[in-house]
Amino acid sequence: MIDTRKTFPGWRLAEKYAVRCGGAGNHRIGLFDEILIKENHVEAAGGVLPAVKAAKTWRSQQHNRSAIPIEVEVRNLGEFRSALEAEPDRILLDNFALDAMREAVNLARGAVLLEASGGITLETLAEVAATGVDRISLGALTHSVVPLDLSLLVRSSADENPQPGSHHE
Repeated sequence: MIDTRKTFPGWRLAEKYAVRCGGAGNHRIGLFDEILIKENHVEAAGGVLPAVKAAKTWRSQQHNRSAIPIEVEVRNLGEFRSALEAEPDRILLDNFALDAMREAVNLARGAVLLEASGGITLETLAEVAATGVDRISLGALTHSVVPLDLSLLVRSSADENPQPGSHHE
C-alpha cells in the first residue's frame, strides 16, 4: 500500500514521513521523481503509445534522470493493452472495476508492475489486493487523516488529584 501525492499544502514531507512510519510507502514526493503520464498527457500526445514513447525519449536524453521511472495511467482495458505494448515501468489502473483489474493482471503476466488507484478505500483494500495488483495507492493515507488532539500538561506537586479535563496552573 502506498500514498498519493495529494497532501495538505505545506505538510507534504511530514505526511509522507507519517505514512512510512505507519508501515506504508510513498508513491512519489513530487513531480520531479517520476514521470506520471495522466489522461491529459495521453490525449495531448495522441494516445498511450506516443505518450510513453515521448517520455522514454526525454528520459534517455537526461543524463541525471536516466533511471527515473515512467508510469502511465490507463482508464480502460483498451488503453491498458496499448500501455503493455509501450512497455512503461509501471501501469496505473485508474478507477478499474475489480473484474477489469483481474483481467489486467492476467494480461500482464508479471511483465510490468501494476498499480491500482482511484476510489479505493480502507474498506475495499482487501478486495483490490486480492486481484493480484502489485501496488495500491490510497489518497486517504494523506488527504483524509484526522489529526490527533494531544497535549502534555506539566503539573506541580500541589496538584495531587486533578480532575479529568481540568487545567491547573
